[in-house]
Amino acid sequence: MKIDFKKMDGLVPAIIQDALSGTVLMQGYMNEEALAKTEKSGLVTFYSRSKNRLWTKGETSGNFMEVVSIAFDCDGDSILVKANPRGPVCHTGADTCFAELNSSKTGFIDQLRAIIKDRKNNPTDQSYTASLFAKGINKVAQKVGEEAVEIVIEAKDDNKELFMGEAADLLYHYLVLLEAKGYELDEVIEVLIDRHKK
Repeated sequence: MKIDFKKMDGLVPAIIQDALSGTVLMQGYMNEEALAKTEKSGLVTFYSRSKNRLWTKGETSGNFMEVVSIAFDCDGDSILVKANPRGPVCHTGADTCFAELNSSKTGFIDQLRAIIKDRKNNPTDQSYTASLFAKGINKVAQKVGEEAVEIVIEAKDDNKELFMGEAADLLYHYLVLLEAKGYELDEVIEVLIDRHKK
């Protein structure tokens, strides 16, 4: 799908969404040149109607928005940009232009899953993740077991830093195991949803 700039008189709305939390950050307009610059530079760039020129978000404040992905709607007349904001988004100093704040970072799990999948499909000698896949399912499963034991041990103490480290290790290795088995996290979530319905 491509954007039909002619259909919209040269400008289309662009919704910017926090790639980690899913929070809608702001809305601006892009013309063909602004979209091309956004894709090339990796920084969200709009066409400013008041300045009558291209405007890269953060060019004066330093609060850039780094592009993670760009998608177009089904009619080709709207753009969705998922980005990582580097500071407040709104000119008022707020995190969003909609006075909405979602501090959840669970969206990062999808980014991590994509990285794990890439390490499986495009392994390198420097990648720990790729080395796990190379050792086979038994080693991957063993690592999940080791991390599960380690988090249980840390749970008995009161050291938050050590517990969080083990929790992160367990979650990461669990995601690697799902990828090694060829299963999606969404499938696990569906099981939880089904159980919740009952």
